[in-house]
Amino acid sequence: MVRSVPGDGRIAEIFSHRLQVQERLSKQIAVAISDALEPRGVAVVIEATHICMVMRGVQKINSRTVTSTMLGVFREDPKTREEFLSLIKSS
Repeated sequence: MVRSVPGDGRIAEIFSHRLQVQERLSKQIAVAISDALEPRGVAVVIEATHICMVMRGVQKINSRTVTSTMLGVFREDPKTREEFLSLIKSS
């Protein structure tokens, strides 16, 4: 059975409008894709600039935080995970 999920970043947009931490956001996106499509694996990597790091306290203007969630083969198979991560680093 073929299932569809909103494309062009709409899943990320839906979850990112909620007040939450970045780690939870990456997990929610991965689980939504996994539930809708039932693939062998899902990998979500988010790189973001946090306003709190720029505006107050730390004041690190170029500060970026990277989080990831791996499900299925991306979690279970180190070679698959490694290949995925190397591909996104080169892009």
